[in-house]
Amino acid sequence: MIRIHFTAADFARVRFASRPAPLLELNVALMRMCRPDDELLLGRWRRRLLHSLPAAVEPLGDLVPAGEAPKFIDVFSDTLKEGLDTVRASRPELVRSEIERVYAKRPSPAPLWIRDLHRGDADAWQLLRRAQHAAFETVLRPVWPLVQDLHQTEFTRHALAVAEHGVGAALADLVPGTRLHEGVWEVEGSDERDIKLRGRGVVLQPTFHWTGHPLIADLPDRPLFLTYPAGTGLPLAPSGAGGTDDALAAVLGRTRVDILLLLADERTTSELARRLRVSNATASTHTAALRGAGLITTVRAGRAVLHRRTALGSLLVQRRSGTRSVNG
Repeated sequence: MIRIHFTAADFARVRFASRPAPLLELNVALMRMCRPDDELLLGRWRRRLLHSLPAAVEPLGDLVPAGEAPKFIDVFSDTLKEGLDTVRASRPELVRSEIERVYAKRPSPAPLWIRDLHRGDADAWQLLRRAQHAAFETVLRPVWPLVQDLHQTEFTRHALAVAEHGVGAALADLVPGTRLHEGVWEVEGSDERDIKLRGRGVVLQPTFHWTGHPLIADLPDRPLFLTYPAGTGLPLAPSGAGGTDDALAAVLGRTRVDILLLLADERTTSELARRLRVSNATASTHTAALRGAGLITTVRAGRAVLHRRTALGSLLVQRRSGTRSVNG
């Protein structure tokens, strides 16, 4: 648990980022891509991205040798160019200390270009800039308009919460599991620590590629940046990519999407198999995967097994832009 201590001045300095931060969103998307969890929902997306990443992105893997990124690439600028410039302007002592930190537990020596970056070599900085730019163009550029729309929606939701209930209540409701009590905001985190703001304030930054605990960026003489998950946990699909049915099928597989569509009404395994023209065993395999992902529930009624969509399953199919019948 992370305990963030507010003064009255800090409550007055809580603000919501007005626009998404390209490099922050890129960092969390790459973190999500590299995690092995949620194979059903994310496996196809991961494999597609890994296949499409150009060679220019490879240095980023060197920069995050053990799954933990150096703090100097955590920047919250709201344009890509400004973000890249901010990374380049990082204080040399911060760059050196962070490279040493992330490589401290790695038995093999850092690659040559990382050692060059450690000593401030201009060519190494240019290599990093090209890697970040190429990664953004591949991973986020196709879905950036959607990220911007989602951010605006979340911005509006937060503004209404503050207007109706005040800053304190809005903070307490921002992320499940958080609590505000006597000026201390308790936030789930990867470690136990206390952060005293002392008038620096907090910037709230939603992200749409992350579903874990909130991420904290606490650098000296800057506001505390708290990045929290605000999406559904599904990969984002580019606008105009053949409709949401097709985008969802690229994630789950066509047969599993068809099962979700059929489960607008409760159905047995045999009914699903008959309508999809597959065997009962195949239908059972697909329903087990959907159940494991929390998209359907299954109950036994006598000798029959009944399946129905969960609220999350219904949310996913209701986001589709058209209606495609699978009942024929």
